[in-house]
Amino acid sequence: MAGFAMTVKVRVICYSRDGFCVLLAAGFAMTVKIGLRLNFMDGICAIILAAGGSVRMGTGKMLLPYRGRTIIEKVIENVLAAGITHAVVVTGSGKDEIIKVIRRFPVEQCFNDKWKEGMLSSVQCGIRSLPEQCNGAVVFLGDQPMIDASTIEELIYAYNKSEKNIIIPVFLKKRGHPIIIGRKYFNEIAKLKQDEGLRMLAHKFPVDVLEVETGNQSILKDIDTPEDYINELNQID
Repeated sequence: MAGFAMTVKVRVICYSRDGFCVLLAAGFAMTVKIGLRLNFMDGICAIILAAGGSVRMGTGKMLLPYRGRTIIEKVIENVLAAGITHAVVVTGSGKDEIIKVIRRFPVEQCFNDKWKEGMLSSVQCGIRSLPEQCNGAVVFLGDQPMIDASTIEELIYAYNKSEKNIIIPVFLKKRGHPIIIGRKYFNEIAKLKQDEGLRMLAHKFPVDVLEVETGNQSILKDIDTPEDYINELNQID
């Protein structure tokens, strides 16, 4: 009717993984598509693994200089720059020194007293520290400061757009890190044996795996040895 106006209270329910919202009003419902990137970080948490003993490096590699800060600081900066607001840093060897460096960041810390058992124990420690509202965890290696925010965003965007719950970056068909694990597998991770690792998860549930071609060779790299460290510094120069 011309000149007629009516105010209706509308409730909006959004689902960040598919980008659809349902508008609920008196007596009707309407589904509309919204921009995925408006809220695609909702429910995404980060687990940063920084507990290892750095045996092959010969010194605590998390605290080695990198681009004007330490390696672990650069990793955290990249995670936060990507828009992730809840991050857990898992510490073990050299805990006190690492905590002193990262305390300026808005991140939580989880001490893994079983760090000598291997990386999976640190992932399990991180998973236990995540809040209930976390529906997906990005698992970062603490010695990958070269993984930039745009690569992280690309993986999270793929996770939200897909129905898959295991997201793995690839470069020239080779799998790398970081990976994203959906909440549905958090309990499964807790049951994994230390000699299995996260790779077993992908082997057990291959239909739930999405490989994302990043075009970023850095997903295949980490800094394990003095040679790795020197090579990475030379790449910066």
